[in-house]
Amino acid sequence: MIPRYTRPEMARIWEPENRFRIWLEIETLACEAQAELGVIPREAVKVIREKGHFDIARIDEIEAEVKHDVIAFLTSVAEFVGPEARFIHQGMTSSDVLDTCLSVQLVQAADELLADLDMVLDSIRARAFEHKDTVCMGRSHGIHAEPVTFGLKLATWYAEMERNRKRLEAARENIATGAISGAVGTFANIDPRVEEYVCRQMGLEPEPVSTQVIPRDRHAEYFCTLAVIASSLERISVEVRHLQRTEVLEAEEFFSKGQKGSSAMPHKRNPILSENLTGLARLVRGYCIPALENVALWHERDISHSSVERNIAPDATVTLDFALRRLNGLIKNLVVYPQNMLKNLNQMKGLVFSQKILLDLTQAGVSREDAYRLVQHNAMKVWEQGKDFQEELLADAEVVKALGEAKIRESFDLNYHLKHVDTIFKRVFGG
Repeated sequence: MIPRYTRPEMARIWEPENRFRIWLEIETLACEAQAELGVIPREAVKVIREKGHFDIARIDEIEAEVKHDVIAFLTSVAEFVGPEARFIHQGMTSSDVLDTCLSVQLVQAADELLADLDMVLDSIRARAFEHKDTVCMGRSHGIHAEPVTFGLKLATWYAEMERNRKRLEAARENIATGAISGAVGTFANIDPRVEEYVCRQMGLEPEPVSTQVIPRDRHAEYFCTLAVIASSLERISVEVRHLQRTEVLEAEEFFSKGQKGSSAMPHKRNPILSENLTGLARLVRGYCIPALENVALWHERDISHSSVERNIAPDATVTLDFALRRLNGLIKNLVVYPQNMLKNLNQMKGLVFSQKILLDLTQAGVSREDAYRLVQHNAMKVWEQGKDFQEELLADAEVVKALGEAKIRESFDLNYHLKHVDTIFKRVFGG
């Protein structure tokens, strides 16, 4: 990703320095295990551990000639280690290093993303309780439906992000496997105990059967999980964008002193953060399809997946990391306008209570078909003539006969719609 959308903490995971350091640790650990098995001298392992190092510029120089990154790396390490370097990479193949390293990096990235999600969850929770009783209009199809609270909107975001955290934890667990099984994965030239030792030291589980690569269904699950999280992020962003529209203006991104919204129109305050997040979410979802297509490799391996993963692994994790941090700031600083929420709720002059009247009529003995006809007849006067819904009902002899004036007025109580907010909050947040 470009620096504009990159946090250094996540970028470091994908920098050559971190990658080659992991490679060196995998190779050194494998040597330690081989020494325990008597395959290579213990003295050689001591030298490898003490002198093992690499030079990134030198690796690039060698790779330009040999056209093989692992061989270039091993050659650079050998220049530091000396004669004992002949014992490095005993019985191993390049994928042992590459795949095990990628698993470590994806675990590291998942840990950063889990920390991001924790921040987002904390921010959503705080704002949800702040606006638990802030009444606003619930909409379906973009049209006024029935009252909710802004806290309930936030509670739905919290529950979804909590599910996403569990998804990412599962994806982290499933990607945390390593393979040190040699060519075509048969352990012909290396003992399975080497793999067990390396994986244990690297915080991984041995891949049960690895052909010559770790099966890519694990990676597909990982990147699809990131895509789901990105989609949830976009859902929140789209809601903010709608709520910030001038004719709605129930919530608004924080507009800092000195900020400018338009090069042409000085009055503009645009939802640039949530629009940016919508775009970033599209990118993260876009990385999902190549990851799925990587699952079908030829026979025991090919490298069609390699070029894909060199791109999508850093880009997907870096992008989502940045997006989650941006979302966290958006939620923490979101400006909420309760008075505008009430104004919008009352805009349709009581129509939001139509279902309550419908149910009251059926409870009073009116058939559902007749009740619907009566309510809709009066509701259309509000839509088409700007009438007041309650007044029209009170003027309708059939409705008054069935319910009485007191019952009609009683049915226009906002608290009726909000009586189970506490129950929903306990389901989401516990307590």
